[in-house]
Amino acid sequence: MIRLPIDWSALGTVLCIGAHCDDIEIGCGGTLLELSRVAPGARFHWEVLSGDEHRERETTQAARQLLGTGVSLEVRVHDFRGSYFPDQWAGIKDRFEEVKSALQPDLILTHWLEDRHQDHRLVAELTWNTFRDHRILEFEIPKFEGDLGRPNLFMALDASSVSRKLEVLAQCFPSQQQRAWFRPDVFRGLMALRGAECNAPSGFAEAFHARKLVM
Repeated sequence: MIRLPIDWSALGTVLCIGAHCDDIEIGCGGTLLELSRVAPGARFHWEVLSGDEHRERETTQAARQLLGTGVSLEVRVHDFRGSYFPDQWAGIKDRFEEVKSALQPDLILTHWLEDRHQDHRLVAELTWNTFRDHRILEFEIPKFEGDLGRPNLFMALDASSVSRKLEVLAQCFPSQQQRAWFRPDVFRGLMALRGAECNAPSGFAEAFHARKLVM
């Protein structure tokens, strides 16, 4: 296991791009909590492409509870029609260009390019299409499709980060509790598996696909 000497404390802006409310929290909630601790001056920007007023309240509450009141945080939720992103390509691309003109992120966290959900995949494609000279890490979402891959970059998580992520997911997203895969044991199990793969001291980690890293 090779540990990259990345100075996360120097982070300025972290851009998180999710197709739906709860994607960011599921995919990289623990990592964002760790980053907020080591880089207390960082600014976190949630960009969520699909959600109604109810879902917006859920993810806004989740983001704030996850990172805490002392962290610079902005959450934006848009109303593109979920599950139909390919038919809304132009409008979503325009939104990406607006974000690019407004932000200069030091780190971008978004969906995996090979995710089988069409909305997730399009967001990943447009992230790479728009941000061509940025550090991009692709998170994973456990779900019905069974499309988990072989990630190559791991963020070891403190046990308290694991507990906090699970608490936020359980408390802040009541609209998703009826989904068969939206369970604490699913989220905890994936973090345990990734923790075993990278020999994390706590036994837990989140994993990412790092498509391009220049040393």
